[in-house]
Amino acid sequence: MRIHSLHTDIVKPERFTWPFCYEPHPLCLLACEEVKKEIERIQPAEGKMFGVLVVETSDGLGFLAAYSGLLEGRNDWEYFVPPVFDAQQPDGYFKQKEREISAINHHPTPDTQHQNREMSQQLQLWLFQHYRMLNANGEEKDLVEIWHDYHQSPKIQKRFPLPPGGTGDCCAPKLLQYAYQNHLKPVCMAEFWWGPSPQSAIRHHGEFYPACRGKCKPVLTWMLQGLKVDDDPEQTGFLHQGIEIIYEDEAIAAVYKPSGMLSVPGKADDYSVSTWAKERWPHAMLPHRLDLLTSGIMLVAKTPDAYHHLQEQFICRTIKKKYLAVVEGEMHAEHGIIDLPLSSDPLNRPYQIVDHQHGKRAITEYRVQASDTKDGRTRYLLALYPHTGRTHQLRMHCAHQEGLNSPIVGDELYGHKADRLYLQAESIAFVHPVTGKRLHLFCPSDKKIWPM
Repeated sequence: MRIHSLHTDIVKPERFTWPFCYEPHPLCLLACEEVKKEIERIQPAEGKMFGVLVVETSDGLGFLAAYSGLLEGRNDWEYFVPPVFDAQQPDGYFKQKEREISAINHHPTPDTQHQNREMSQQLQLWLFQHYRMLNANGEEKDLVEIWHDYHQSPKIQKRFPLPPGGTGDCCAPKLLQYAYQNHLKPVCMAEFWWGPSPQSAIRHHGEFYPACRGKCKPVLTWMLQGLKVDDDPEQTGFLHQGIEIIYEDEAIAAVYKPSGMLSVPGKADDYSVSTWAKERWPHAMLPHRLDLLTSGIMLVAKTPDAYHHLQEQFICRTIKKKYLAVVEGEMHAEHGIIDLPLSSDPLNRPYQIVDHQHGKRAITEYRVQASDTKDGRTRYLLALYPHTGRTHQLRMHCAHQEGLNSPIVGDELYGHKADRLYLQAESIAFVHPVTGKRLHLFCPSDKKIWPM
């Protein structure tokens, strides 16, 4: 059995980890340090996600270790749990069919291309039906059943009739499957990235990350049944914080939104800038939004005419916005332009990726405003001027290695956690929808994010 001992007095948690948003438990931190020793012994060339699962046995606590996909082209490392289903055997059915499909590709014609697509889909169906996933109740389903049970939407089922490639090969499903098969009780779990970041997404060496949503959310939703699991923070609502009015007249208002407040109602909480505004001004509408964790200035239209006028300015990009952000890393220029196309994965929201083939163009101008070094770490205050309005544009352009390679402080998705996300919509300039005069409004002076 591939279980490793844990000799510690650390008290185990009362509930199992909610894998999509968590703080690593001290038991997991202890186990990860042991896994890192094994990784350093192997010295893999590529970056890879690794995971640990602390389990309870008749002899006390121990842990299991896993890696996502293959490690150095192998799936049989003795220190780590095996795959849920081994499709890598050279003489196995899967590899034989792969070779047949590859042979067809050597002589492409319309008929062979159609044959190739059908064979590939049938092979994927065969593969996923051989991934028989357990849950804590001892029940079993294959990946196709799990996928269709989770995605009830006909739109999703039509676009994605089968799970994405690699589903079932991430750390968390492999760890839980092995634990269930060997009658080990899961206690807590964590995953971390080791090595260089991939080109499209953002991963930082040694940082902990949640389980992926696209591949793992449907599978883990099934596999966690029967366990007492931590609450989903996304379903518990947000703090009802105060909003400050910066400017107001008969047609519009400008307000300060604090970090951690929704712009519009969410799944778990109706409280938002939008609902607050409607209580105060019955016909209020928002011509734009800010991310949950971004603070700063927002416009509110009090009338339909004002809303459409402001909305048109946003569409035509005549409204100018300035953001302030605190980043950590190294800045090699005082001023520059970041031009990186972005796209989202519809099955792995809200993450964005750099996509040079299919992404939408995203342009950000930046200027260094100040810098400060403490404890050997330098942080910079940047002024950011978005020339386009893509989702997470500023956060991605700061964090990605092809951008500034300096994540915004407190960016849990693309950087490192802190007490808040240090990104603020500092000012906005626009044409007043009634008077026709250009207004330039700023955040209150007591809301500054620098110095930290």
